[in-house]
Amino acid sequence: MRKRFWKIEYSITIFVVFAIVLLLIPTSFISSKEAVYMAKWNETYNKMDYMFSAMSAQADSDIVKSLNKAKTNSLREELMIRLVKPYLRLYDQEALLRRYTPHYLNGSRVNKNDEYYFEKLYMNKAGMIVGVKDIKDEDCFHPGFIMMFDMNGLVGPNTWGKDIYGINIFSDGKITPIGTGWDIDMLKKDCSEYGSGISCSHYYRIGGEFND
Repeated sequence: MRKRFWKIEYSITIFVVFAIVLLLIPTSFISSKEAVYMAKWNETYNKMDYMFSAMSAQADSDIVKSLNKAKTNSLREELMIRLVKPYLRLYDQEALLRRYTPHYLNGSRVNKNDEYYFEKLYMNKAGMIVGVKDIKDEDCFHPGFIMMFDMNGLVGPNTWGKDIYGINIFSDGKITPIGTGWDIDMLKKDCSEYGSGISCSHYYRIGGEFND
């Protein structure tokens, strides 16, 4: 009888341990994936910062001059893509928009009229998706462009704050992660399951925690 109870207790213990392992695996897997996305984002941001610093040092180039004189959003976007293409090794993919559906961190879809909807998307050989959008403002303290980077391209989750991050680009060639200048409470609220996730681009770079 005692041996039988020992077997039952042993079986229960094994079951509990197995259940705990099952509960821990998804969390660990999510954290490891987000750590990879974050590492890629940091690498991409550093590359972009170097790239725009180099372009600012060559401000007399024909493309830069044309960019400053361009009158339309579409022309400015085209010129910006010409500038960054060699650095990011981008190529056009016309069908990309039909296959790609980005979302905000709260689960809602990025709609066509949203500020962070990008009509032109490009991909590099590593599979990263890049978008460029002109938001020209006469005030030099506001960005002239925004860029988005989906770290793993068409592979999900295609969500701001998880695998999508972005930068502001200013007329003097300086860049900042989207969310720079927001106070910490705004960053925490936006970079959560209730927010858009766009400011995670900055929040995670200053030590903010991942949201599963």
